[in-house]
Amino acid sequence: MSDQILVTAARLLADGEVCVAGCGAARRAARLARAVHAPGLTVLGDDGTVDGVPAATAGVADTAYWLQGGRVDVGVLVADQVDVFGNVNTTVLGEYDEPTTRLAGVGAAAEIAAGAGRVVVLLPHRLSAFVERVDFVTAPGALAGPLDRAQLGLRGVGTVAVVTDLGILRPDPATAELVLTDVHPGVSVDRVRAETGWPLEVADEVGVTEPATAEEVAALRAG
Repeated sequence: MSDQILVTAARLLADGEVCVAGCGAARRAARLARAVHAPGLTVLGDDGTVDGVPAATAGVADTAYWLQGGRVDVGVLVADQVDVFGNVNTTVLGEYDEPTTRLAGVGAAAEIAAGAGRVVVLLPHRLSAFVERVDFVTAPGALAGPLDRAQLGLRGVGTVAVVTDLGILRPDPATAELVLTDVHPGVSVDRVRAETGWPLEVADEVGVTEPATAEEVAALRAG
């Protein structure tokens, strides 16, 4: 996962929040936030760790308890495939019974997406990964529209940002469809659209993210 993805995602996490981060890049982004601008961020791992240390009590069960009790502000997930409504797939590509590729699997992604107050999703921006409908919904974003999560009784608002190596996509408040709101330096809107498998809407004013600072780069290398 690129430094730009990790830095951009870390900046979306705030001091004093409780975060559940899946493995790998998701946890690196959360640790980066703690190291640079959010020292009071509590990072729960989907393996039961707390701030990188194995929990002293029930571990994974504690993480599930925090999610179910509405005590988690933000979840950070890594995706293999994402769709127009911010749904995440890390299960299979192709048909579930006869997939072309089996992916890493669900882990705690479904629980994180269902129970966290909001979710940040990380993945490289490639046409094959940004599809109109994911092949399998491992973790729910908006499902198929702005009212679906509430109708199913899911906690939180779901995916609020998809952070890629090209920019940031965020859901439109009215339609829940992802919209390009920011690009990274040197990236054009046309390039993002060319790597997206649906007619991508673009914000009226597209922001440009700030490059990684020396402090952020140093923290990434140290962590």
